[in-house]
Amino acid sequence: MKIWIAHAEGRDLLGPIPEGVEVEVFEGDEYPSDPAKVEFLVPPFFADDPAPVLTAMPNLKVVQLLSAGAETWVPIVPEGVALCNNRGPHTESTAEWALAATLASLRDLDRYARRQTERNWAPHRSPGLAGKSTLIVGAGAIGEAIARRFEASAAKVTKVARTARPGVHGIDDLPRLLPEADVVVVIVPLTAETENLADAVFLARMKDGALLVNAARGRVVDTAALTAEVASGRLRCALDVTEPEPLPADHELWGLEGALITPHVGGAVENFAERCYPPVGDQIRRFASGEPLVNVVENGY
Repeated sequence: MKIWIAHAEGRDLLGPIPEGVEVEVFEGDEYPSDPAKVEFLVPPFFADDPAPVLTAMPNLKVVQLLSAGAETWVPIVPEGVALCNNRGPHTESTAEWALAATLASLRDLDRYARRQTERNWAPHRSPGLAGKSTLIVGAGAIGEAIARRFEASAAKVTKVARTARPGVHGIDDLPRLLPEADVVVVIVPLTAETENLADAVFLARMKDGALLVNAARGRVVDTAALTAEVASGRLRCALDVTEPEPLPADHELWGLEGALITPHVGGAVENFAERCYPPVGDQIRRFASGEPLVNVVENGY
């Protein structure tokens, strides 16, 4: 059985490799051997146009992602090939970003950073997070980790998911909940149902002065509608993802004082390989022994 992984440093982090399994490193430049013999593929975190690689692998059985998001792969993975994401390793780092970006926005740290380049000492009062009403749209593992951090900061947390459950509202409650929230965090997977979820109507329902935090995918938010709201001064935003991505250098959002933008770094913390490859090793052992795979993506999740 042949397995290709995307990082040389990942090989030693996989743990014990079953007998008869050969692991090779394919970093996207040239094939290390015949791709037709590959059964298990671990592509790079951001793979450029992966379709040709899949075409060259007629015996492929599993695509194991290093990312939690799978939207790039869902439309192109051939029928009969299992697509698995890497839930877990990115939970804490993404939740960390969401809290940091929210605090930076609500304490005006982004504005102070701009003033620093001007050597301008101009203090003022800022809203802060304590006591604020926060709405987390997407109550999966990352959403729950964000909720814990917000609650530790004395914020009032309300959670929304695709389906209601104890302690979590259903998506149908959004029209009622949005006008009550000071902060709205979007942390849903990108699917046909969530694309442009935060559209002009969604944004119009948010209260004046509210903050939209997008830690999901850029296409979950209508960029033009958000830009108009932030440009008007009615809303603020903190974005780790945009549509398009990268955000063009001449895009209006860059220059808006109410916008804090980071370049898709929610999971970009040190020890990436150490966090992501041990679960891949577990998955390889399951596959080699014929056990059911975990984190199989179904319906885009």
